[in-house]
Amino acid sequence: MTLDRDALFIGGTWAKPATDALLEVVSPHSEEVVARVPEGSAADIDAAVAAARRAFDEGPWPRMSPAERIEVVQNLSGLYAAKLEEMATIISTEMGSPISFSSLAQAPAPWMQIEAFLAIAREFPWESTRPGALGADVVVRHEPVGVVAAIPPWNVPQFTILSKLVPALLAGCTVVVKPAPETPLDGYLLAELLVEAGVPEGVVSIVAGGREVGEHLVRHPGVDKVAFTGSTAAGRKIGAICGEQLKRVSLELGGKSAAIILDDADEAAAIEGLKFLGVMNSGQACVAQTRVLVSRERHDAFAAALASAIGGMKVGDPLDPATEIGPMVAQRQQERVEKYIALGQEEGAQLLTGGNGRPDGLDTGWYVRPTVFASVDNRMRIAQEEIFGPVLSVIPYVDVADAVRIANDSEYGLAGTVWTADPEAGLEVARGVRTGTYGINTYTMDFAAPFGGFKASGLGREFGPEGLAQYTEAKSVYLAAPPL
Repeated sequence: MTLDRDALFIGGTWAKPATDALLEVVSPHSEEVVARVPEGSAADIDAAVAAARRAFDEGPWPRMSPAERIEVVQNLSGLYAAKLEEMATIISTEMGSPISFSSLAQAPAPWMQIEAFLAIAREFPWESTRPGALGADVVVRHEPVGVVAAIPPWNVPQFTILSKLVPALLAGCTVVVKPAPETPLDGYLLAELLVEAGVPEGVVSIVAGGREVGEHLVRHPGVDKVAFTGSTAAGRKIGAICGEQLKRVSLELGGKSAAIILDDADEAAAIEGLKFLGVMNSGQACVAQTRVLVSRERHDAFAAALASAIGGMKVGDPLDPATEIGPMVAQRQQERVEKYIALGQEEGAQLLTGGNGRPDGLDTGWYVRPTVFASVDNRMRIAQEEIFGPVLSVIPYVDVADAVRIANDSEYGLAGTVWTADPEAGLEVARGVRTGTYGINTYTMDFAAPFGGFKASGLGREFGPEGLAQYTEAKSVYLAAPPL
């Protein structure tokens, strides 16, 4: 079965691209081209925004009742559920995520988002009346924000597309999705499902392309809101552009999350948790728990046990169900991670497992050996900068207050965990760490609750009623008191 495509999904229909430029999708495992698809251009973005603008300004979608839009999105949910295995395989093929992770999260989690947002939309206060302060009632309406530019990254493409697309659709917005050039293939399957679900023409476009195309979309005067997931550096640039135009924006950006291991924590359970949470998706995850904070008394023993567990994880072909850590998405990412590993050694951190060099038995692919550093000073770059690979830093602390201080000593504030036998002590730590999401003895995203970051980890929230509200504008209608 070929994965090649020759059209773009513009305004709900398959359209000939404006140029002959192609994106080559390269397997991070074999380093071979697995598909060629059109590369979106500025002209294609213009066509997509024009279609979205017409559909919003003149079409039926924003004017449907919430119940009617819910029905269409419910159709999408059923269709998506039937394609989970195919979606997982496509994502693992294009970006190298282990199929074990793709089958657990890359495909099912987007479907779970759809279901969660449907439940939220059914209870959302689209229009309500409240007593005014001046003696008359006020009607408060939540109306769609308009044309949305949704820009996801390559690491969890469907997860980050649907975190924007689904609430935007339920709110009555129209959407132009700009997938990353590394991961255009999953968007084609999604487009087919949108058509089958009954989303009207013009409402959704999906046009993959690089940074220049993305910036053209962000700057486009026909776009009312930008929803972006990606690096903090790119988020700052997008935020500046939107600020100049007073354009609505939500940014889900980087992280350098800390896992605090209290002295009463079950060591085996914490290490088993960190095998997933520290290097999930081969370390290519913004919420990965990459700083592991352990008391000085337990540091050496815990670090050795963690290194043994991480060093024993199976690295290999992402389509092998036994693989726990796959390749980096691209050679540039492999080189970036290797530079940080070398930097950690130069900074004086203790390398316990991993390091640079190709993993045994792998002659091709952009692989990195899973790596654990111990005796890390939180001021080191490997502890401060987002590496986005399977590299963990074990950092000693003096007491719990010191652990919280170290956890907060970061420009990021996206996620974090605390591991303890005492839930109340864990909750007290959670209250002190400045992050948008936190877990006690685990970490997950509950799609009924808001997700997002403090500080340089972003603006706005996804998921929960708060995430749906990001795609609405609040309008107040003042009802005059009847004449006497």
